[in-house]
Amino acid sequence: MVGGRRRARSLALQALYEIDAAGHDPQTVVDCLLSGADLPEENAAFVRGLVEGVLEHQEKMDSYIRKFAPAWPVEQLSIVDRNILRLAIFEILIDNEVPVKVAIDEAVELAKTFGSDSSPKFVNGVLGSISAHVTR
Repeated sequence: MVGGRRRARSLALQALYEIDAAGHDPQTVVDCLLSGADLPEENAAFVRGLVEGVLEHQEKMDSYIRKFAPAWPVEQLSIVDRNILRLAIFEILIDNEVPVKVAIDEAVELAKTFGSDSSPKFVNGVLGSISAHVTR
């Protein structure tokens, strides 16, 4: 199950990247990615929920990034880092389906896979600051 969820987060990140970078239709992007993935329906629904949730609450999540990473304007962050943070912040502050530590660990793993050499440390730092202010 954990492997499936990690793969689902990876697909959600890829969808968010394409939507952010190219402005493509979210539903089309998700459908295309899922058509090439052999995911159980539960994990496919998880991908859809993550992408929809991040897009629906993007402004709120960007405000958290601005607050907890003030030296890094959201618009100037790499597309990968920006969307990893949005995804994790959504899971931590809005979705509340996984423990905060799990959301942070998963985000750091995504940063290791898709980001630059400095991405894991940056993502961990921002999310650590946010999690220190979360009470749940």
